[in-house]
Order: sequence, then structure tokens, then C-alpha cells
Amino acid sequence: MMPLAELGRRRALSTAVAVGALLLSAPAATAAESLRTDTQLAPGVTYRSFEMSTAHGPVVGYLLTADLRVPSVELDLLHPGEVAARDEIPDMTNARGAIAGVNGDFFHISEEHEGVPATGSSVGPAIADGHDLKAAVPDGQRFGPALPAGTSTEDVFGVGVDRRARVSSLELDGMLRSGGRTAEISGLNQYALPVDGIGVYNADWGEVSRARAVCGTDDDRSAPCSEQTEEVVVRDGVVTAAQDRPGAGDIPTGTVVLVGREGGAAELEKLEVGDRVVVETHLSAADGPLDFAVGGFPILRDGRPLPGLDTGELAPRTAAGVSADGRTAYLLVVDGRSAASTGLSVRETADLLRSFGAVDGMNLDGGGSSTVAVREPGQDLATVRNVPSDGVLRPVANGVGIFSR
Repeated sequence: MMPLAELGRRRALSTAVAVGALLLSAPAATAAESLRTDTQLAPGVTYRSFEMSTAHGPVVGYLLTADLRVPSVELDLLHPGEVAARDEIPDMTNARGAIAGVNGDFFHISEEHEGVPATGSSVGPAIADGHDLKAAVPDGQRFGPALPAGTSTEDVFGVGVDRRARVSSLELDGMLRSGGRTAEISGLNQYALPVDGIGVYNADWGEVSRARAVCGTDDDRSAPCSEQTEEVVVRDGVVTAAQDRPGAGDIPTGTVVLVGREGGAAELEKLEVGDRVVVETHLSAADGPLDFAVGGFPILRDGRPLPGLDTGELAPRTAAGVSADGRTAYLLVVDGRSAASTGLSVRETADLLRSFGAVDGMNLDGGGSSTVAVREPGQDLATVRNVPSDGVLRPVANGVGIFSR
């Protein structure tokens, strides 16, 4: 067995080499300059903080590594308990008993339509502990940087039932059946529905108004809200109420609310109080079922950064990566927009993930959302380790938690 001192030295050297390998034109940093901390949080889980010199100034970063070959190590979604809600990463990390967490998907942070509230809901699909929480909004309804070619809001970072991490995509399969009629379900607990679509909202959504679901179009987030809408309440498989406009308020367990726009509204208008209705939804991935998933957009595929990634805008970044065998997950946060840390471009973030050993990677929400919280051995609570660029913690829709069961 390797002595602990030698193991620590090799970890430090490995981190320094990886940081120095970032494809920037500045001289590579030395090991002493690069590595700030290197801590084993639990068997199979490490936390490292580092700094490096780049052509555009210093960058401070934080790396969490999770070895999924260790049976006690798990990744899962951090969320506030409702899809249409936000909370701070350390609060969600501690509430779930995770040893570390980073922020997750981009989210509905602001709203262009007068009188329609922002929901705080995330853009992409979300699965927590094997439970489907929500599906993806149309590409044109998203928040965040431009999507790289060949990607969509359905893309996710997740872990399969086989305990292998991966960058995948999740498609919603849904159907409504009533009296011999069928209609496709095209939304699940999401802040925007596709044109002509029908969405399902259940207890996971929360009490926030569902009005935003029928605003904008598949191509234009700021387009006017639809004038043709219908909402139907189904309790224990029976229609109990209907109205022309989407409502608000808690949805009890055993109840689903169907919201339709344009053609979807026309289908819902065929339902009457007392009709029996069957509603089925499922998020499916072509490469196998996922136990956990969070949205974002891919930046690294098969060991190569995706073509056309932004190289200009420097910002705080959060990203997730996976090793070739899917057994190692990397969660990366870098500070930005300060003299102490300039941040990275999206392309540089992909390069940095690759330098640590990731072959596939996902860009998560950045800017003022970028947050990493860590609970070290002997500590009762996880605390924030980076410097949020807003000067205060930003409540976010969800995050990625590392657990040691």
C-alpha cells in the first residue's frame, strides 16, 4: 500500500500538471503556485482548490472528484423540494445531507411578459433519486449562452442505474387517454410549453402560477402569451374542473393539472367534468435509464471540445465531466469577474475539464450562480468555498450533490 504522504504528493502533482495543461498562452504554474488545498472528504471523494496564471490574468478554481466505483459514493440532484422554487446551494446541500454540492442548470430568472411571474424553474430535464421531476422547455425558451450546434435543452449530465456517469439527453414520452381519445403530452412541470402542446403539472411543481407556460413560442421567448388556452384539473383519474386560463396554487398529491395552448387547448376543451382520464409521462434516454439528471449544455464530447464554443466572454463557470468509463465524475467551479480571478471562456472551461481527465462534459449555469459548498471531515455543515461574483449567494433552481452513504 502506498504511504499516505506519497499518495498526497502524487495527488498534488497530478492536479498541478492538469492545471498547467490548460491550453492558454501563459507560462505553466508550478505545483506550489497551483495547488491550494487537496482534501479527501470521504472514501472516493476529493476536493481541491487551485490557482493558475493565464494570458488574461489569474484564475481560481475548485474541483470535486467522485469515484463511483466506491459503493458509498453517489451523485444526486439538489433542489428546493419544488420545481418552481429557488434556494442557495449550501442550504440545499445541508438539507440533503450531501458532503459537497455545486449549482446546476440555467433557470427562469426573469420574465418579459407583464403580470406574469418568473417561476425560478430550471430549463432542462431533472431527475432526483430516480423520480422524474420535469422535462425540457423548447430551445427558443431557454436562458443562458447560445447552444452549441447539435445540442438542445434536452441534454443532461447524469448517472445511470448502472452507476456510470454520462452526458446524455432525456426525451419526454407522454400520453393522455379519455373515452377512446388520445392526445400527446409534450410538457412536464416546465415553465414553457411548445406551441400546440399539453403540459402536466403535479405536486412537484409547487404553488407558483402556471401562466408562464403559455407565453412565448418555440423560437421566441418574448413572443406574446397565447390567447387560446385551457386548464383542466384531474383528481384520482377524474376531471373535476376546467377553466380558460392557467391558474396557481398547490397541487395535491393524486391530482394533476393539464395546461394546453392552441391545438393542445382544443384537445383539452373536449374533456368534461366527470370524464375519466389516464395521464402517463416518462423521461427516457436512449443510452439507458438515469437515476439522476440535471440540464445544461454539452461542451466536451469524446475527448474534444465541441466546435464553435465561445472563446471571448470571461465569466465564473460551473461544469461537470465524466471519465471514459463513466466511473469518475468531475465537478468544476471557477471564480470570475474580479482582480483575483478573471474567469474562463466556455472553450477554456472545456479544455480545463479535459485536462483533469474528463472525456465528456457539460456546461452548467455560471456567472453569479456559480457556487461550490463543501463539508470537510469533522464539520457539521457544508460551507461556501468560492467567491460568488454577485457578492452574495444567488438562490438557484437546482444543483449537483455528492453523497457518501
